[in-house]
Amino acid sequence: MKKNKTIIIAEIGVNHNGNINVAKKLINIVKKSGADYVKFQTFKAENLVRTNTKTAQYQSKNLGKKITQFNLLKKLELSDNDHNKIIKHCNKKKIRFMSSPFDLESLNLLFRLKIFNIKVASGEINNYIFLKNLAKKAKKIFISSGMSTLDEVSQAIKILIKNGAKRKNITILHCHTDYPTQLSDVNLFAMETMKKKFNINVGYSDHTTGSETAIAAVALGAKVIEKHITLNKNMRGPDHKASMEPKIFFNYVKLIKNTETLLGSYLKKPSRSELKNKKLVRKSIVAKRNIKRGEIFSEVNLICKRPEGGISPINWNNVMGKKSKRNFRTDDFISLK
Repeated sequence: MKKNKTIIIAEIGVNHNGNINVAKKLINIVKKSGADYVKFQTFKAENLVRTNTKTAQYQSKNLGKKITQFNLLKKLELSDNDHNKIIKHCNKKKIRFMSSPFDLESLNLLFRLKIFNIKVASGEINNYIFLKNLAKKAKKIFISSGMSTLDEVSQAIKILIKNGAKRKNITILHCHTDYPTQLSDVNLFAMETMKKKFNINVGYSDHTTGSETAIAAVALGAKVIEKHITLNKNMRGPDHKASMEPKIFFNYVKLIKNTETLLGSYLKKPSRSELKNKKLVRKSIVAKRNIKRGEIFSEVNLICKRPEGGISPINWNNVMGKKSKRNFRTDDFISLK
């Protein structure tokens, strides 16, 4: 049984900084990288956050100044027309579009645009009415679980399934909601815990700065890897610092694909490339010295040497004690005939 391909989601998110041209440049880069999806964020600031809500600590740190979440997000909104332009460009470049809606109006916008593969941000995992409406129309659901307990993940899965989603179409992404994530906070074994407990597809939404977490996640069975991408980590914005620049992202995708290749299948058998070496490396039972007809085979007159071609050493006990039926010279393959 061969391992399924890992889906790679390149998260542009809000790293377009409200500029469609930046968004298109990033889409072009994602296409060249070999990733499967390019992902944005769809929201209306007035539906998402109260006007006086503070930014998260990592947001303030990455921005270098204090600003309300409302003012931050308002500048990063994509209009309905922006979505049309971005989707049109994705279709032109033949890269699949995905987005994370943060409110019901935005979810319904995506449905109207015939986007039915939906990524759910960690903050919506306990949003009952959002999950209920999502489950009714979405085809594939990828839900991040940052800041969540196992019980909260279980509750979200139950809401989705109760309202029409199929378990096979749900993927839970293990995630740590701090940007960038420290390696000591990754806790990849939690991904395995969810996979076993819920009998569901799992993946990893990667906010670390390197590539090793994704490699380990794929090795542990992640079906999906999500990673932020930016044109430049020094651009102003909340997520750039925890994102990868193009060259590094290209290598990131390559490492994931290499990991898939080296994992191979679950079948243990010789590969084609090593079969040519088998005959030269495996051994046969041969004469340790000259042996006369009628002589008894023993450790005194037999030895195992390369190459393969005679009696296999695994049959050593079947040869011991037998009478030689003919003469053998040193290094001759032994025969019982």
